[in-house]
Amino acid sequence: MKKKLTHNIEWGILVCTILLIAIGLVALFSSTQNSDYEELKKQIMWLIVSIPVMIVVILVNYEFIAKISPVLYGLSLLLLIGVLFTEPINGATSWFSIGPFTLQPSEFAKIAIVLFLAYVIVKLQKKHKDDINKIWKLALSLLVVAVPVLLIIKQPDYGTALAFLFALVFMLYAAGIGKRYIITAILLIVILVPVAYFFVLPEHAKTRIDVYLNPNLDPRGAGYNIIQSKLAIGAGQAFGMGILKGNQTQLGYLYPKTTDFIFAVIGEEMGFVVAGTVILLYIVLIIKATKIAKTAKDDLGSYIAIGIAGIFFFHMIENIGMTMGLLPITGIPLPFVSYGGSSLLTNLILIAILLNISGRRQKALFVE
Repeated sequence: MKKKLTHNIEWGILVCTILLIAIGLVALFSSTQNSDYEELKKQIMWLIVSIPVMIVVILVNYEFIAKISPVLYGLSLLLLIGVLFTEPINGATSWFSIGPFTLQPSEFAKIAIVLFLAYVIVKLQKKHKDDINKIWKLALSLLVVAVPVLLIIKQPDYGTALAFLFALVFMLYAAGIGKRYIITAILLIVILVPVAYFFVLPEHAKTRIDVYLNPNLDPRGAGYNIIQSKLAIGAGQAFGMGILKGNQTQLGYLYPKTTDFIFAVIGEEMGFVVAGTVILLYIVLIIKATKIAKTAKDDLGSYIAIGIAGIFFFHMIENIGMTMGLLPITGIPLPFVSYGGSSLLTNLILIAILLNISGRRQKALFVE
């Protein structure tokens, strides 16, 4: 069984992940030289911690992990409620502070919610796959995601909340949701987006959208970060200004350069070639995750894999898009590249789950 497992694992996903981590560590090395490489050291420590966790997740059958997902989901909700009573950091109650480290429950909740939603959808489709289109069953699926999303919005963390919604959309589409629901959802979005802008969103969220549409509206205030990010990416040209030599990065104009705007650091110091390679690596990773969803041995594996693909897709599009001024700034990190222990550990566990599913897919039936 172990031979079949390793033979069928989609190793390309692991290769993409390793390359992204390597590029991220180089970018962190450059962007943290003025702070004694503190964040780089923490990132390496989290990477070391993540490796044995990944190995365990790969070896334990994903069906068993899905069976305990109700417990993981319940714990995630408790943590998301508990974090609301912590002291705000940068205006958001998103982290538990433990000594010199911080833990972000909304990151770990991604694992639990994707697993539990897949588990629920499979249960709802036990008799017939089209049962997902029954109103009460679809409503139950939506409720699974709605509860944690509302708690995350309360923090507030709109970017992470959107990541959950992308996973939901990908999973429901794979589950065979009817076109009538898709059309209805699109119409609701068209109607509710302007309503949310004028009557629901807080002032800082409106400002981000206004600045996205016109960064020069407040060039020294709300528009400052995106202007500096675009300058950094443009200055890199084809091959970059060189590690430790980026003007925006090293002179402190780019902020926060280790998390939200790490892609701008890469663009400035490593150039279009490396920045383009980062984008290609994400595209390959997402395509391979989708392939795993198509070849998984059961619907459970398919839904989990496509949900993970949805999360990575959103993070890639949003983070890279916002650093280029193509999308509003939401504070979403770039998976495997941005600094963040909770994010790195969560994303590596998601990769381990993909490897787990791929090792046990239908292809294994044809291995002698």
